[in-house]
Amino acid sequence: MSYPPPQGGYPGYGGHSPQPGYQQPPPGQYPPQAYPPQQAYGAPPPQGPPQGPPQGYGQPQAYPPQGQYGQPPQPHGYPPQPPPQGYPQHHSPYPQQQQPYGAPPPQGQFPPQGQYPPQQHGQYPPQPGQYPPQQHQQPPYGGPSAPYGAPPPQPYGAPPTMPTPPSPGYDPNQVAHVDMSGAADALRKAMKGFGTDESTLIRVLAHMTPQEIPALKQTYNQRHHRSLESDVENECGGYFEFALLAILRGPLQQDVWCINNALKGAGTKEALLDDILVGRSNADIRAIKTAYQQKYRRNLEADVKADLSAKTERMYLMILAASRQEESAPVLPQAVDADVMELHRATEAKTGTEQLTVCSILTNRSDGQIRAIAQAYEHKYRRALESVIRSEFAGHMEDALVRMVRTGADKAMRDAISLDECMKGPGTKDERLTQRVTAVHWDRQHAAQVKGAYKHRFGKDLISRIKGETSGDYEKILVAMLE
Repeated sequence: MSYPPPQGGYPGYGGHSPQPGYQQPPPGQYPPQAYPPQQAYGAPPPQGPPQGPPQGYGQPQAYPPQGQYGQPPQPHGYPPQPPPQGYPQHHSPYPQQQQPYGAPPPQGQFPPQGQYPPQQHGQYPPQPGQYPPQQHQQPPYGGPSAPYGAPPPQPYGAPPTMPTPPSPGYDPNQVAHVDMSGAADALRKAMKGFGTDESTLIRVLAHMTPQEIPALKQTYNQRHHRSLESDVENECGGYFEFALLAILRGPLQQDVWCINNALKGAGTKEALLDDILVGRSNADIRAIKTAYQQKYRRNLEADVKADLSAKTERMYLMILAASRQEESAPVLPQAVDADVMELHRATEAKTGTEQLTVCSILTNRSDGQIRAIAQAYEHKYRRALESVIRSEFAGHMEDALVRMVRTGADKAMRDAISLDECMKGPGTKDERLTQRVTAVHWDRQHAAQVKGAYKHRFGKDLISRIKGETSGDYEKILVAMLE
């Protein structure tokens, strides 16, 4: 598929290869998915005689659906899980996607840290007594697209599309109402007087949630009349300081800081822009643009136009338009087939590549739709979509489009590969490694999946690899964030 397999293929953790058995539906019922739910790694093969292949796009991927690394196997027969009560299940022949990164649970309740349950098709149920939001609805996938830069229209009679909620820390209303006085006092004591107690800084800050960070900084300022970030800058140094400040900014302000860092000065750090912007939900992109405007008093699209040019500029403006299909939008086979044929026509089927056609499709589809497109493309043309992109594109546009495909296919594997890229070869890319570890650690469940994906892909423990590439308090803070 999109990723070359590790040596020896993809054996399961328990020694068994994933089995593609298909369970027939009861008489008179259409199966909820033409792909059977894929077996978790390490699960025993299904019992009973082998079943015929599904009537869909080829065999299931070698990769598990998102959220399956290290998870216990499903019960015998792998029946599809029922949809959440009150929401109909989409009858799609394509595998389902994990909930958006960091999506909060339904009913507006925050469970214990790191336990955000998955949402069916990324849906976010409305609050009781409220109508579903209408202001950012997309047309059904495969319908007529709006002019470039225009807000997506709402066709007459189309069912409402539930917008993907912002990630934790990207909504100003998501604030933890907890007493942070103990943590604030411990941090002040660790930095007061001669010397610094780095172990206390690591212990207190490594597992703070995005909602707790603003409360902590406010409490620190109120109790000690000092800025927590300024004290860290004065008392710490090097990449240890860099990591602590990345935590204290919180995920949204850290994204804004990184974008400004990518755009300022001579040249543009496109890889940093990709880390922050590519594959994000519409809600997160809007939050980033608003926070950037408030922080720097500049428009983000205008700064991108001033720093980039030609088709690369156009691609990033498509991303910043925040016009992706929401994760609740259905995956329609006819629309997938149309996208597959259009991608082939714009790349392999002709001399020269229609680059903006490819960019337009991938920047406007949901993760679940991109996953289905990648699978269908490989089945139809016997070539992985990622390989096509690598042969038809080059440079920064190639990297961004590959990241879009990997985001749709498997976010945990995408991040595992990105982390390894920081450590392979001569020297460690410490600033990029710190940024990527910090971004992963905000979602505890996702961090666990990334560690499982890294082990599966590279045959090594991620934390052990980081320990081998770093040292001192810098090593300790990175390890603590992933433990």
